[in-house]
Amino acid sequence: MDLLISRKIKQVKKGDQDAFAEVVEYYKDKVYQLCYRMLGNAHEAEDSAQEAFIRAYVNIHTYDSTKKFSTWLYRIATNLCIDRIRKKKPDYYLDAEISGTDGLNMYSQIPADQKLPEDELEQLELQEHIQQEILKLPDKYRSVIVLKYVDELSLKEISDILDLPVGTVKTRIHRGREALRNKLSRL
Repeated sequence: MDLLISRKIKQVKKGDQDAFAEVVEYYKDKVYQLCYRMLGNAHEAEDSAQEAFIRAYVNIHTYDSTKKFSTWLYRIATNLCIDRIRKKKPDYYLDAEISGTDGLNMYSQIPADQKLPEDELEQLELQEHIQQEILKLPDKYRSVIVLKYVDELSLKEISDILDLPVGTVKTRIHRGREALRNKLSRL
């Protein structure tokens, strides 16, 4: 395929626009995907990919035919995307005043790091309920659930502590979780 592209590029350098159309057809999806991954926006990726092909065509005389064309083309597309990212302005500024308010800015709209008291209470009640349900589990499931999720031990550590094979530990964790899920699904 590289040989075919090299021939097409030689034809483009001689002024054959149809040959460049074939090159574009071959690379269009790859260049678009590259731009999309960098920009995260379909419209901007289409624009950048299109611009990359235009620049490649206009600057085809600077292309070094001893190198891979795809590398040269991807470099053009990458640079265009980087330029676009650098030129992007934020949609808002945190210190900008919010219209219709008396001096409030965007900083005032950022939620506090602290939980509301009612959220904390709900969290505590939920944790207590989960703890009660864990206590109701059969011993063989309760021990692995506590060691895994409360003490945050690895499967190997649990295996060593309980003197059980790792496979048995995995099975008991799975069955213990299922039992808990069934009991907690009624919440």
